[in-house]
This record gives sequence, structure tokens and C-alpha cells, in this order.
Amino acid sequence: MTAALVEKPAPDQRRQARLTTTLIATVIFLTGIAPLATDMYVPAFPGVADDLSATATQVQLTLTTFFVGMALGQLIGGPVSDQYGRRRLLLASVVVMTIASVVCALTPSIGVMMAARFVQGFAGGWAMVIGRAVIVDLARGARLVRVLNVIAGVGGFAPIAGPLLGAVILQLSGWRMSFWTVAALGVAMVVAVLAAVPESLPPRRRHGGGLRAFAVAGRHVLTRRRYVGYVLVSGSGMGAIFAYVATSAFVLQSMNGLSPVAYSIDFAANAAGMTLAALVAARFAGRVATRKVILAGQVAALGAGVAMLVGALWFGTPLLLVIVCFFVLMTAQGLIGPNGGALASAEVPEHPGTGSAMLGFVTWVAAGVIAPIAGLGGQDTAVPMAVLMIACTVLSVAGLMLARPAKAPPVAPS
Repeated sequence: MTAALVEKPAPDQRRQARLTTTLIATVIFLTGIAPLATDMYVPAFPGVADDLSATATQVQLTLTTFFVGMALGQLIGGPVSDQYGRRRLLLASVVVMTIASVVCALTPSIGVMMAARFVQGFAGGWAMVIGRAVIVDLARGARLVRVLNVIAGVGGFAPIAGPLLGAVILQLSGWRMSFWTVAALGVAMVVAVLAAVPESLPPRRRHGGGLRAFAVAGRHVLTRRRYVGYVLVSGSGMGAIFAYVATSAFVLQSMNGLSPVAYSIDFAANAAGMTLAALVAARFAGRVATRKVILAGQVAALGAGVAMLVGALWFGTPLLLVIVCFFVLMTAQGLIGPNGGALASAEVPEHPGTGSAMLGFVTWVAAGVIAPIAGLGGQDTAVPMAVLMIACTVLSVAGLMLARPAKAPPVAPS
């Protein structure tokens, strides 16, 4: 973490909330819970089905309920924290998430697992959106873009470590240990929040509560053309990511014969590419226009999608083409998603919680909707996935165009 990310307060501001390295690290910790709670668990699906006498579809629904909970938690958590403040609600959400993880570890049935996963996702989404709102409270401009890119970049190690950690856990123990691990991480998060996260939203900056106030704030942020455009940029990028996540195992293993170990290495390499791209974008913040960085990512992602579609339609989806296209797609998302989200937040500084909530809701709804659609073609074709890659990228470009700055009025001749 570079010193440039850390605010150096004036002597008369030392008691005020400020952005510190430990605070940034804690928010990174909070944002990593979703990929960890998902990627550690997915390799254990067959074991869960056997242990709980459940069908594969029922086990997959525990992933769906988690995503639904994440989306709703982010939608509600942001506005509520705009009313009551950040710190106490953040602590409460992490505690609830930890308890839900324990219930998952002890679950006697698939029904209880579904309910607990929903609560786990809801509380985790609540914690993520409040953590992001804390950053928006304390940073502005290029510095906000830089910090959010660092959070996305470093947090990108979670989807790299998650499957590997889950595989190790399954080798040494059972699937329930994955949830005990998430619960232990939850306890560590409580300690981290207590130690590092201040109350970043003083009472004078809080908004009145109730459903009416939420509707007013939501209407306010949704009338911001540029905010909506950047939400579309980020949400569509997440859709492209989950088109890849939902089908990459079938394309690489079932269609191209890649071993599970080789697939895990390729998955980690793609996640590393996305992480590296986000960190590079953070270095460019303030020196290169953020919109140009996003556009570069969109062009690369669109090229990967077109190449994948051509390969799937006419060349039998060759392995080398698939590996290159997946890497380019995921690396490009490191330029698109974090920057789109940062610019969206910057457009609504007066409603940071609501802005973050809407952004998170759209992002996780996109994840939940795209993943099953990508698998409609079954295990023997990559065409639906390639079409979704192209469609999501085109939608992201449309969002960037929608968010273009208004033209300055012409100057009348004197």
C-alpha cells in the first residue's frame, strides 16, 4: 500500500475519521468474503449433495440464494447506513454473517442450508456496501478512483485463493470445514472493524430514514444520467465475468480435455490478470483519463468475445484460442469494473450509501441472471457464452456512451 493512498490529517483534524492503510486493508478483507464464501464451496457440491441427500439442482440453488441475498443486502444496507451511520451497522452485519456461516457448517438439511446461505449473502452484501461507503465518505476525485482500484486489485486475490483453499480443505477434511473457515474469518473481521474502521458519517451528514427517504434517494441517484451509465458499465462487466465463471469448466475440461488441476491453474491465472489490471489502473488514476482506461478494457473484451464466437462456430473451440480469450476477457474486466464503479460513486457524493447500494444490487443481479443463461447450451458448445461476452461488453460500451460528459455550450462571439 503506497503512502499516496493514506490521508495525512492536519493537526486539528486528528480526531476526525481519515483514510488509513489499516482501514483500506480492512475494506479489502470485507470485499473478499463473497468470492471466498463462494469459491471455497463450489468444489464441494458433490459432497454436499451426498451428505444432505440433495439433488444437484438443490445444491446449486444454495449458490443462487447467496447471490440474491448479496444483491438485497447491498440494496438495503447502503441507504440504512446513510441514516444511522456506518460503524455499528458494519459490526452487526459481520456478526450476522459469522453466525450464518456457523449454521451452514452445522446444517442438517439442504433447506436449512438455503436459508442460511441467503442470510450469509445478505449480511455479507450489507458489510461490503458499507465498507465501500466508508471509502467514498473519506476520499474524492482521482484518489477515490485510485483507492477503489487498489481494493478491487488486492481483493482480486480472493478468487485466486478461494478454489485452491477449498481444494486443500476438501483433501484434509469435509465440506463443512469450508464454512467453519468462513466463520473464523468473520470473527477476524469483527476484530478488524473494531480496531480500524471509524464512524465516517457524522450525524450532520446523515439522511432521514424510512422507505420514503430511500425512495427519494434512489430516485435522486437514478436521475443522474452519468451515474446510471457508469453502473451499466460496471454491472455489464460483472455479467461478462459470470458468463465465464459459469461455463469455463465445461469449455476447458469437457470440450478440450483439460485436467482439473490444469483448469484450476488457468482459472487462477485469469484472476491474476484481472487483479494486475486493476492495480495498473490504480497507478494510472489521475494521470490517464479513467474513461480511456475503461474504453481500452472494453475494446479488448469485445475482441475476446468475437474471437471466441468465431472459434466456437467454425473451428471447434480450440484450446489455445479459449485460453487466450479467457485471459484477455478477465484482464479487461480489471480495467472496466472497478473504474466504472468508482466513477459511479463519484457522481453521487451526497448519497454515497444509496449509490453504492444501487451499484452493488445491479452487479450481483447481473451475476445471478447471467450465470444460468450462459449454461443453456449445455456442456458441448461455447456459443451462448461467447454471445453473452459480446452482448455484455456492447452494453458496457453503451453505458460509457451514456455517461459521457455534457458538451460545453458554444461561446457566443463578442
